[in-house]
Amino acid sequence: METKISKSDWLFLVLCLLLGILGEEAFFRGKIGISYFVFIAGFYTVFFWRYRRYTFSHQRIGYLILCCIWLLSASFFLNDNEVFYGINIMAIPCLVIFHLVLVTSPKQMKWNQLGMILYLFSMLLDSVKYNAAFSGVFAKGLKQGVNEEKAVIWKKVLIGLVISLPVLFIVLNLLMSADVQFKRMIGGIPDWFNVIDVESIFRVVVILFYTVGFFGFMQILAKKQIKVIKQTANNQGSKLDSIITITVLIVINAVYLLFTMVQFKYFFSGTLQGDFTYAEYARKGFFELLFVTMINLSITVVVLTVVNHGTNFVKRFMKILLTILVLASFIMLISAFMRLGMYEEAYGFTLTRILAHSFMIFLVVIFMYTLVKVWVEKLSLFHFYFISSLIYFTAITVIDLDKIVVKENMDRYTESRKIDIYYLNDLSYTGVMGLIDLYEKDKSINGLEGILIKRKQQALTENNPWQSYNLKREQAFAKLKKLDLN
Repeated sequence: METKISKSDWLFLVLCLLLGILGEEAFFRGKIGISYFVFIAGFYTVFFWRYRRYTFSHQRIGYLILCCIWLLSASFFLNDNEVFYGINIMAIPCLVIFHLVLVTSPKQMKWNQLGMILYLFSMLLDSVKYNAAFSGVFAKGLKQGVNEEKAVIWKKVLIGLVISLPVLFIVLNLLMSADVQFKRMIGGIPDWFNVIDVESIFRVVVILFYTVGFFGFMQILAKKQIKVIKQTANNQGSKLDSIITITVLIVINAVYLLFTMVQFKYFFSGTLQGDFTYAEYARKGFFELLFVTMINLSITVVVLTVVNHGTNFVKRFMKILLTILVLASFIMLISAFMRLGMYEEAYGFTLTRILAHSFMIFLVVIFMYTLVKVWVEKLSLFHFYFISSLIYFTAITVIDLDKIVVKENMDRYTESRKIDIYYLNDLSYTGVMGLIDLYEKDKSINGLEGILIKRKQQALTENNPWQSYNLKREQAFAKLKKLDLN
């Protein structure tokens, strides 16, 4: 790849270096908090400066993704949920890469087709090639004015050192085994290098890695010589047979109709048969129903996308069968929702159970759209699935779900006097604030005061850098410092 370096490229390289320094400061100085939001602000400032004269494409979906990126980065200092903390460390960079490729891609490219994914990976590959070409140009610049013979000599010396390392490793081990004094002397060599700051070297490497990554990726997006990957917009190719598909749908729907009759017979009527309690029945069937529902969704998507519908009669009959399949899935979701509710009544509320509730509501929305798609063929499944999934994930990340868990457990304690204080303590700082409120209402709960004493000691002694600033932790620490404990 031919690379020409202009003055603006050098200025942009300096900005990427500053961005690399900001990235190292944001992510390698302690637990990530407000620093993620600060980094995203700096990153997009550099990006929009670099593309200040560029006309972006796919702007509506681009703005949606950008808003989600900002909200997800803000969640690092608004909330304190370890589950989303780990997921978003990887999810945000993926969204940023997709967003940059999306808004700089050709206007005729359809982002909801496979070609967009191929185009994205081609951009990543070309950014590596660009960095390699840029390094070659930079190396040639350094060689100017340097004696060619001396450069060749130093190159051969470096090759010799690399070749000698394996031999040196074997010889040193043999000599150390043969002579104890020699072994003692060689063993003391690491102490000679205490003046070297390994941490500083590591940080410099991280900064350079970020700098090269940002520079190569954002530079290659602006290049006009990138060939657009042709997309297969038509639906030609191998299709599943409609008769086989109808047979499968009839068999599956017959089983689901029988299951629905059983559900209405005793579960929805409020009576159970056999020796199961409601909690045992809920625990036994919830995950199975959720898994079957996901299978149904997969079957529906496959039928809608890769099945040859044939004549109008076959086409309409298949739509009826898909409608029955979707409605049966609704029944399963309602049953699973009720099972989970009973299980929570028996064993309390956790983040996982609240997430399961929210995911089932999300599936209801997905199935409603899919049902419309069955009868309105021009709608795009992937388009809606991607946007709704992005909004759903952003919502459950930004909304403090831990607060819902604490509230539900507090209400349960008011009614049944049952609560798991150790789970709330491990939940997050939102759980700690819930324990403080619980202690102010009832100081007689066994073990609660001991937990709060340890937490107050933590609040008085812990000192976090600015990068780790978290609103929920600061609120919890403020309440702990004011709390009067025996």
